[in-house]
Amino acid sequence: MAVHPIDYRYGTDEMRTVWSEENKLQRMLDVETALARAEEATGDVPEGTAEEIESAADGVTLERVKEIEAEIHHDVMAVVRAIEENCDENSDAGEYAHFGATSNDIIDTADALRLRESCDILEERLKELRGALVEKADEHKETVCAGRTHGQIGVPTTWGHKFAVWASEVDRHLDRLEGVRERLEVGQMSGAVGTQASFGENAREISRRTMEELELREEEISTQIIARDRHAEYVGWLANVVTTLDKICTNVRNTQRTEIAEVEEGFGAQQVGSSTMPHKRNPVKSENVCGLARVVRGFVETELQNNVLWEERDLTNSSSERIVFAEASVLTDHCVNRTTNVIEGLGFHDDEIRENLEMLDGVNMAEAVMMELARQGYGRQKGHEAVRRAAMRAHEEGLSMKESLLKDEEIGEWLDEETVDELINPDDYIGTSVERVEEVVERLKGKSE
Repeated sequence: MAVHPIDYRYGTDEMRTVWSEENKLQRMLDVETALARAEEATGDVPEGTAEEIESAADGVTLERVKEIEAEIHHDVMAVVRAIEENCDENSDAGEYAHFGATSNDIIDTADALRLRESCDILEERLKELRGALVEKADEHKETVCAGRTHGQIGVPTTWGHKFAVWASEVDRHLDRLEGVRERLEVGQMSGAVGTQASFGENAREISRRTMEELELREEEISTQIIARDRHAEYVGWLANVVTTLDKICTNVRNTQRTEIAEVEEGFGAQQVGSSTMPHKRNPVKSENVCGLARVVRGFVETELQNNVLWEERDLTNSSSERIVFAEASVLTDHCVNRTTNVIEGLGFHDDEIRENLEMLDGVNMAEAVMMELARQGYGRQKGHEAVRRAAMRAHEEGLSMKESLLKDEEIGEWLDEETVDELINPDDYIGTSVERVEEVVERLKGKSE
């Protein structure tokens, strides 16, 4: 019986597989096998041991490990005993499984393998999202729309500009991921308190060879566990990513509001928006992302606290990390995938975009008028006050901005009707937006090639 929504509602099969019980066991077996190979190479275990342990590991099943754990109440030793009982009874290979290691040598190193797989998936997902945003930025670089600050219409921008800003942000997350991975994908063979005493005189070589086999970086120094600042950085990165997705989807939701209606999530032919209001076309995908982003951000504090342990370690991090690593990774992957789907399927309502842009009848072009007065020598501060008065008069008397400006005798001495018409044309006041969007598009398309 499924209990957690991740099991039946959220996440992709790929990421759920990474954090499945089966994959956890497999990665632990990979680490045990790599350790045996390293120790055979250094002469710390008899020749042929590694091959025997690898063969035995291939036959270990999750069901058997759980049976053993139910008896002995230790998850790692359950894996070790499952390996041992699969070894040839005529050999001593089973006695050398887990030789010199402590539990977290296996757990932390196996988690590094799973975190690497998780990062691989998230990297590809974010590249797909970046590509979708770049495509929209290019397509709509000249789609002039109302810019908004404080929820109020300001000067014009373009929809392509919005997408380019988001694409650039996603690209920075990909850049950050490189550094995160360098510090995250590390394993250890350090022994009970980090001194490697149990591994003997070849400890450094055993550790080096094991990590080389697993293609992981070797932890420089540790206690019984790898310091959790590495994992906290990963969870913090996930939180940063979902916050960007939250921002994107919040903007989609806001601009899909009935009163604005500039864009709209894709809506299936048979899709139902409400159980009681048949007309509804709700931005449910974006709302889904915004809701789950809150959950992922909530894990940051937990993982920071997981770095605060007693002396060489206690067990307070273990239980929470079983939840944090899996849920944060699966939900972030889900949110990235869902946001890409939203962007790719986004519909544009050109009439509403134009209507909103012209809603204030030129009042939102006050800045353009002020700057022209300043350039002509009227003065920037004087121009600001004069245009502010004209804008307030337009609001209060129901005038267009053009009418209010031309009604002002002082402004009229500096600007004629033709100039005012040019200044309040929103299509002519998008500055370098198209040029900058094109630069972003070119740069990011180059990364995708």
